[in-house]
Amino acid sequence: MFILFAVLLCSSLKGQSQLERLKFSGDFRFRIEQDWNSRRSDGTYRDDKSRLRYRARFGFAYQANDWASFGIKIRTGYREKQQDPQLTIGDGFEEFGSVPIGFEELYFRAKYKWLDTWVGKNTFPFEKQNELFWSDNVFPSGIYIGASFQLDQNWIDEIRLSTGHFILTSSNSTFANDSYIQVLQATTKHWNNRLIIFPTFYFFNQMPDIPDGNENYRFNYSIIHLGAKVLVMENPDITIGLDLYKNIQNYKMNDSIPESLQDQKKGLVTSLVYGSLKEKGDFIIGAYYSYLERYAAVDFLAQNDWVRWDYSNQGSPDGRVTNFKGLEIVAGYRINKSMTLKTRFFMVEQLVPYGIALENGDRIRLDLDITF
Repeated sequence: MFILFAVLLCSSLKGQSQLERLKFSGDFRFRIEQDWNSRRSDGTYRDDKSRLRYRARFGFAYQANDWASFGIKIRTGYREKQQDPQLTIGDGFEEFGSVPIGFEELYFRAKYKWLDTWVGKNTFPFEKQNELFWSDNVFPSGIYIGASFQLDQNWIDEIRLSTGHFILTSSNSTFANDSYIQVLQATTKHWNNRLIIFPTFYFFNQMPDIPDGNENYRFNYSIIHLGAKVLVMENPDITIGLDLYKNIQNYKMNDSIPESLQDQKKGLVTSLVYGSLKEKGDFIIGAYYSYLERYAAVDFLAQNDWVRWDYSNQGSPDGRVTNFKGLEIVAGYRINKSMTLKTRFFMVEQLVPYGIALENGDRIRLDLDITF
């Protein structure tokens, strides 16, 4: 808040042109959610769950000059639940207790011509088309560098090269001992952006098997991702998406990883979406199919929307949503410029059981999103 006050004071002293450099943004979400048919690994069923939930975010970005800017955004949500900033009304019998709030973004950015770089905590900067590998609510902290080149060709419009180093947990020793993430991506756009291709390599160093400091051991992921999105038709839009994942790490010699999971390293996500939500009155209908083996993604950095699986029995509230196959059906409608209504239905089943039974679950959500 001190930074915001300083910016406002500076703007008031230097005139309207400075004030125009300050851009505010925010949004509010209200959610109705129902879960049922959720089987545990021991064959018993979790109780059905109904929840009313909400999320609020607010921030600003200040353009210091033609190439430098910085931004701050805060949001509701518990600090230890990076995948889920939504709060459940009445959760924990708090009796109108105070609302937990944390920083979602806090960064300095330099963007000049073809170069774009930032340091701090910011939005996931790499091309993606869903949350199956990386949740929209997980904001990495570290350093990002990107370079974009516009091409005057009939079949290719743009090439963007991106890389980043993001620290999950500092070891308080050398960088090599940190839990960190390194990413290298090449994105190409073709035929007026009708085709987007984004091969990516992710290296996850010393990642815990259980998040939030409750790990039994640490290990690495080396994941090759081949992603593509095709705009088949315009007005109305019909889009097809495909994501393939392959973890090339060899876990055969890792005695900490169960033998039944050592080869669980592949992933596939496909999607078909009709329509868009760009203007008032627009609507979408879509379907996503996901097949993600245990180590095709880092489960506590990916989405936790599809099912009620988490590490709560092991001391962490984070989700563990890999090792599953499932279907999502989505429908949405833009009420006006600032309000969108969306419903999502999920059906999920586990691939490899952790006990005597395969876990599963069904869920439906209705979201009202308001932005300004």
